Amino acid sequence: MCGIVGALAQRNVNEILLEGLRRLEYRGYDSAGVCLLDGDRQLQLRKSQGKVADLETRLDAEPASGRLGIAHTRWATHGAPSDVNSHPHVSDNIALVHNGIIENYQSLRTQLQDKGYRFLSDTDTEVVVHLIHSLAASGRNLLAAVTEATKQLEGAYALGVISADEPEVLVCARSGSPLVVGVGIEENFIASDPMALRQVTDRFIYLEEGDVAEITLGGIAVRDKLGEEVSRPVHKLNGGHDAADKGRYRHYMQKEIFEQPQVVEATLAGRIGEKSVLSEALGARAHEILPEVKQVQIVACGTSYHAGLVARYWLEDWAGIPCSVEVASEIRYRKTAVRPGTLFVTISQSGETADTLAALRQARQQGQEELGYLASLTICNVPNSSLVRESELSLMTEAGPEIGVASTKAFTTQLVALQLFCIALAKVNGLPAEREAELVSALHQLPQLMEQFTGLDRLVQQTSEAFAEKHHALFLGRGVEYPIALEGALKLKEISYIHAEAYPAGELKHGPLALVDADMPVIVVAPNDELLEKLKSNLQEVRARGGQLFVFASPEAGFASEPGVTVVEVPDAPESLSPILYTVPLQLLSYHVALLKGTDVDQPRNLAKSVTVE
Repeated sequence: MCGIVGALAQRNVNEILLEGLRRLEYRGYDSAGVCLLDGDRQLQLRKSQGKVADLETRLDAEPASGRLGIAHTRWATHGAPSDVNSHPHVSDNIALVHNGIIENYQSLRTQLQDKGYRFLSDTDTEVVVHLIHSLAASGRNLLAAVTEATKQLEGAYALGVISADEPEVLVCARSGSPLVVGVGIEENFIASDPMALRQVTDRFIYLEEGDVAEITLGGIAVRDKLGEEVSRPVHKLNGGHDAADKGRYRHYMQKEIFEQPQVVEATLAGRIGEKSVLSEALGARAHEILPEVKQVQIVACGTSYHAGLVARYWLEDWAGIPCSVEVASEIRYRKTAVRPGTLFVTISQSGETADTLAALRQARQQGQEELGYLASLTICNVPNSSLVRESELSLMTEAGPEIGVASTKAFTTQLVALQLFCIALAKVNGLPAEREAELVSALHQLPQLMEQFTGLDRLVQQTSEAFAEKHHALFLGRGVEYPIALEGALKLKEISYIHAEAYPAGELKHGPLALVDADMPVIVVAPNDELLEKLKSNLQEVRARGGQLFVFASPEAGFASEPGVTVVEVPDAPESLSPILYTVPLQLLSYHVALLKGTDVDQPRNLAKSVTVE
């Protein structure tokens, strides 16, 4: 969730570092800082609580320059947001930035205090920079000191380290937190996300778990966790240069909602024929793994978890395969009973979600030690991420970089990818060819239908005005629409700060009905499906208690606006696509309510985009 940028060049790197931080603002952060090594071999440290703009103001007042530097945006874990807790942290002639959490920092802190080190911050990171300094003071160069220090760290880290004694060396290391090396011509860079460096390079090395790299003007030397020098491939990235540009839109979230027809089309491209899903899109081993799958275990967090809940309905309906869905932070801390033939499926926008990645590694370990998971599949948006590299199968979404913290296009493309997976698995479990052709025909219509659903924007904007003074909301759905209600509630609470909950509509009388009154808006997802009449009965319960209904309904569903009932009529669509499509008006609703509330739409308080620590 924090952001790292580092640079070594034959020019002043100050602006490169600042631009990198600007491009990482989407991750969420509460402070920022930069440290440059100037021509006199003095570390120039500038830090500021608040936004990158506040750091720029600090630099205007106290300029700094240098050909070697590191920078950071921090989201507080240890220690409250403050200037002193901000990164970089310095120990005499060494400066360091860090993403992750050091679990044994208290014991290391005590050891270092016994050696005379004085701590200025409340962070776990300051322990690391003092530890490296103590090792360098015994005669080690920076690379050796960092390498030795990593052997003593427990937890997750991505590190960028510079020393005034080695003005043409940048050392970095990673374990459990992503880090890439940007490759230039007689200049090289590091970052926690390639997007931070797209203004200076399109070539990247993705460091593996346990790697330590020494970066100089002339080259990049990488050693693995065993200390062996290794060669990591250089990947050339294409596209994405304008991902951080809002264009004609007011917010990134708004832009990303309206990009959904295009990214959905991109996610389908090359993966469906006229009447069938091309199972090869799941990976080279799909043809041997899918026929052996007897059960599916889906693991994810947040919005991705909701996508998994939708997939459970599809899998059990179309493939006849039992499916369980769990939150990653829960499953990783309990012993699971695994049936033979279970496919372990992870879902993550970034591919670096800490709890999801830990759950995958636990599953792999369990499979090695005993009868465990058949294989693993990840649904992900980042091709070279840890989840992709560590899974046997992968199906990439094509959402492109998503800047807004509240996920929109990443969620709908996850649903599309999951539907492709579900159909592929159903095929090997006897799905009739005519049913597959029907589902694929619907997918061919999806981009055009998404255009129609984003076209509801003005109507949803008018509806949102009823929420301007509300503090609570209830979302209802039945069947496969229940997870969509969950997602709608999450979006509303994330960016408007309205307390929102979601329930299966049939659960109203089992408790939530006690909340319903004239001040509690009830938002309902109501496609024309086999549960419609049951849903209508549930809504009568709301009206009888004076509840205000806002119903997103198919024109064939038979709803009409009346006092206490506002109907937002949505285009008719194939039943298999309704969870994907009904997501869009709920996204638009949360966006327009947030505008009325005056909140920070793209960077809501207390949240971060990429949760790469536990």
